[in-house]
Amino acid sequence: MTSVVNPAEDPRDTGPGSDLHLELSDGPGGRRGALTRALRDAVRTGRLTPGTRLPPYRSLAADLGLARNTVAEAYAELVAEGWLTARQGSGTRVAHRAEPPEGRRRGPAPAPRPGRPAYDLVQGTPDAAAFPRTAWLASARRALTAAPNEAFGPGDPRGRVELRRALCDYLARARGVRADPGRVVICPGFAGALRLLGRVLDGTIAVESYGLGFHRSLLTGAGLATVALTVDEHGARVEELAASDASAVLLTAAHQFPTGGPLHPERRAAVVDWARATGGVVLEDDYDGEFRYDRKPVGALQGLDPERVVYIGSVSKSLSPALRLGWMVLPGHLVDAVLEAKGERESWSSTLDQLTLADFIASGSYDRHVRRMRRHYRRRRDALVEALALRAPHIRVTGVAAGLHAVLELPPGTERTVVRAAAWQGVAVEGLSLYRHGGAAGVPGDGLVVGYGTPPEHAFAGALEALCEALPPAPGE
Repeated sequence: MTSVVNPAEDPRDTGPGSDLHLELSDGPGGRRGALTRALRDAVRTGRLTPGTRLPPYRSLAADLGLARNTVAEAYAELVAEGWLTARQGSGTRVAHRAEPPEGRRRGPAPAPRPGRPAYDLVQGTPDAAAFPRTAWLASARRALTAAPNEAFGPGDPRGRVELRRALCDYLARARGVRADPGRVVICPGFAGALRLLGRVLDGTIAVESYGLGFHRSLLTGAGLATVALTVDEHGARVEELAASDASAVLLTAAHQFPTGGPLHPERRAAVVDWARATGGVVLEDDYDGEFRYDRKPVGALQGLDPERVVYIGSVSKSLSPALRLGWMVLPGHLVDAVLEAKGERESWSSTLDQLTLADFIASGSYDRHVRRMRRHYRRRRDALVEALALRAPHIRVTGVAAGLHAVLELPPGTERTVVRAAAWQGVAVEGLSLYRHGGAAGVPGDGLVVGYGTPPEHAFAGALEALCEALPPAPGE
C-alpha cells in the first residue's frame, strides 16, 4: 500500500505539515510491523531528516486506513529505539541522534546503542556535591584531638560509645526511638545490618512485595526463606502475616520503598501485636526518615515496642554511602547474639569515622545539614512535579511526600519501552518491576522509579527535560 500523507489536511493539526510517502510491505508484525519498518527505513536512509515532524496519529491512521492505536504503537516502538522523540506540544519528530549511515545507503543496519548515560536518575544516592566537607573536617579535627588513647586500639564490637550515646539522643529526639547505648550496635550501613541479622535469625522472613532485590538476596544467602506481603497505598498488608510461617518481617514503615507512603497507623499497631503474640521480630528499615516535605513526621515503629522491633538506620541518604556507617537499636534478647555474630573486635566500621560522626551529631552540624538538605531535595521534588505537570500531565506521580525518589505511573505494558526510550535520551532510570518480589501477586503495575537526589545541580534541569522526552504521549495524541 502506498500513501501520501499531508497532516495539514487534519483540521486539528496546527503544526507544520510534510508530505510523507510510505510503502507498507507484508512481513512480520502485521500492519503495525509494516508501518514501523517503513518509518524506520525512511529515517535510516535520510528521507526523513532529524527534526522532521511526523503527522499526528489520527492523520496518518486515516490516510493509511489503519487504527489509531496501530500508529501510536508504531511511534512508541520507534521512540523506544531512539529513531523518534515525542514531546507534548511539539508532536512526534525524527530524533536528532538518528543520523543516517554514511552515504545514505539502504539496507539493514545495526540499531545504534545508547552510550554512557548523561543523566543519572537511578534512586539510591544523595547529591554527592552537597556533602558538608567543611563541617565534617571540623568535626574530624575535634574528634581526633579529643580521642582517648584507647580509641586507637582494638575496638568494642558495639562501636564507639561516643557515637552510640550521640545516636541515642538524636534518634529519641528526631525519630521517637527508645534506646540506650548498650543496645546500639554500629555496622557498615543497612546491608551490614542485614548480614549480621541473617546470622542470628532463622526460618522464614516476610518482606514487602516491592523492595531492593539486593536485600532479599542477603537474606536468602544467609539461609532464610522469604515470603512477600502485598503492598498497596497504605503500605504492606501485614494481616497476611497470620497466614504465613514467618518469624520475622522486614518493613520500610516510614516511607515504603519504592512505592512511597507510610505504613497505615492501624497496620503499625497490627504488626506489633503480631510480633508480641508470636514472638516474632520486626526489622524496621528507616532509610530516609529525615526527609519529609508535605506531611507531619512519622515516628519510628520501634517506639511502639523496643523489645519486638529492630530499628536500623544509616547515613547513606543523609550524608553519603561512602562513609559506610549505620546502626541497629536492638531488643535486649538479640544483643548478645548479634555481638557474637559480629566478633570480639570492631572490624566493620572505621573508629575515626565513628568519632567524627559522634561530634558531627553532638555539635548540631548533623541537624543543620539535614534541614538544609530537606530544603534542597524539596526544591528538586517540586521541580520534578512541575515539569511533569507541564510536559506530561497524563502521567501520575506518587510517593513524593518524603524521600529522594518518586514513582511515575505508566500505562500498562509500557514500562520496558519507556526505560529504553529514556536510555536513548541519555537518562539512566529504573522500572518499578525491577523491585518486585518474584512471588508477589496483586501488586502495582508499570512505573518508573525516579531518583532526584543524584544529578549535580547544573545538570538537574537537563535531566528532567530528557526524562520528559522519553515519557509516552497522552492517549489520543
